[in-house]
Amino acid sequence: MPPKPITTTPSSFFPRGTPVEIGSHDAGFVGSWFAGTVLSSNRSKYSVQYETLVSDLDPAEPLCETLHVSQVRPVPPGETRGCFLVGDNVDAYWNDGWWEGVVTEDLGGGRFEVFFRVSEEQIEFGKEHLRLHRDWVSGKWVPPFEQQEKVSNAAGIVASEAKTTQEIFIKGTIVEVSSDEDGFRGAWFAASIVEAVEKDKFLVQYQNLRADDDSCFLREEIDTLHIRPYPPETLVVDRFNLFEEVDASYNDGWWVGVISKVRVGSKYLVYFRDTDEEMEFEHSDLRPHQDWIDSKWVIASRALNF
Repeated sequence: MPPKPITTTPSSFFPRGTPVEIGSHDAGFVGSWFAGTVLSSNRSKYSVQYETLVSDLDPAEPLCETLHVSQVRPVPPGETRGCFLVGDNVDAYWNDGWWEGVVTEDLGGGRFEVFFRVSEEQIEFGKEHLRLHRDWVSGKWVPPFEQQEKVSNAAGIVASEAKTTQEIFIKGTIVEVSSDEDGFRGAWFAASIVEAVEKDKFLVQYQNLRADDDSCFLREEIDTLHIRPYPPETLVVDRFNLFEEVDASYNDGWWVGVISKVRVGSKYLVYFRDTDEEMEFEHSDLRPHQDWIDSKWVIASRALNF
């Protein structure tokens, strides 16, 4: 049977700096998805940088590729799954990516045998390294998540059932990390969970920040007060409005600001309250601002007072 084609939607748009998952048509990699970041885009292609794959020419540098839009999709929302059933189609985190397989045996103790059709291998995994397999089709996850996040039009709240940090932040989960250091307040940086080091602290690896010697991506231990899930995709109209609160992609992170002037040609002036600065951005470098409060996404709907 021929391999199942990658299913995503060309109508999805990911601004520069957006964490995504990247699929491959290459032999031996069909059915796998790898974490990465969007570097640039045009109508039919994305330039991306992988988080875990390195360049053949220089192993110290991350692999960068230009791919068709069908090979790029959002990062799936985090989901807690206590048990998997024999026959479940799953993705298993293995060899630095998520690989499609099927559960063939429940070994007990949260461990399962998974068979990979493409490679005809069977490997044992713990439940923390598994997720239900889903496809991104026409802007929706198929099958849909059991507890699909819902946006309240009145309050602008994206609701989700309360979960422990250990359940939300499993190995490989894409997150955003903040800092209280001067010059970094109001910014969130994309990272992935490497491992839990304490009850409320995790080792993370940044997707865009490099170590001081530039030999690898920066790793830090971060407490849960400064970690949040990666924000869900939100619908964006053709233009942002004056005084609308936004995040701007700048210096490898997302910085909260407010639209202070709408210019022609899909350009905006954005005011940053923490630094008292104003800068110009393209529409593609902005996203609606959201806050993670009490395990819920609160979507900004009013302007900052400044």
